[in-house]
Amino acid sequence: MLAVTDLKKSFVSPDGERVDIVNVPGFSLGAGEQLALRGESGSGKTTFLNLIAGILAADSGQVAIDGQEMTALSESKRDRMRADKLGYIFQTFNLLQGFTVIENVVLGMSFGPGGADRDHARRTLQRVGLGHRLDHFPHQLSTGQQQRVAVARALANRPRLVLADEPTGNLDRKHAREALALIREVSKEVGSALLLVSHDEEVLQQFDLRRDFADINKVAVVARASSGPAT
Repeated sequence: MLAVTDLKKSFVSPDGERVDIVNVPGFSLGAGEQLALRGESGSGKTTFLNLIAGILAADSGQVAIDGQEMTALSESKRDRMRADKLGYIFQTFNLLQGFTVIENVVLGMSFGPGGADRDHARRTLQRVGLGHRLDHFPHQLSTGQQQRVAVARALANRPRLVLADEPTGNLDRKHAREALALIREVSKEVGSALLLVSHDEEVLQQFDLRRDFADINKVAVVARASSGPAT
């Protein structure tokens, strides 16, 4: 499902020095697998996810998703492939504040292969327990409910791969457990592979498959610690 080969990314620091952030010789994830990557703040794990998703362009290397190479595409084609293949759950939710709950999901679906499907969006929101909040705006929801909208939006198009970047980081323990269980359950239901990154041991321990990002990313610890853009 996901194959990463010789993936590298660096940034230029304010003093003009080029700092290596990601150097992953090899990484893979099978169809339907759910894996958690352990990584501290500043380790480059968010950059790694953004490279996989095509949000950032790699300096070199390859990312193949479901047999299609992301890194060889132009920005517009990466956008299309992301809409076709990926679901992304952000720590900060990234909901559109001027749109209702169902509109946020429908808009996310409109870029995917099946297009906007309001009925399916409604069913997905019902699945995550928000069938009674369809016409509410994000600011009218609790933090936990906003995360559920983000989960519904990411999974509504039945993506082949779901990326989750510290998806419980803004939630209390109770809602974090509920959100994590929901992400895993719905990913399994729609047949998506799941790659989650976190520094929270309670989150990490819920996964049978776990790896340390430091074992995958071959950038020196001192370089990671000094790099501003890495998260």
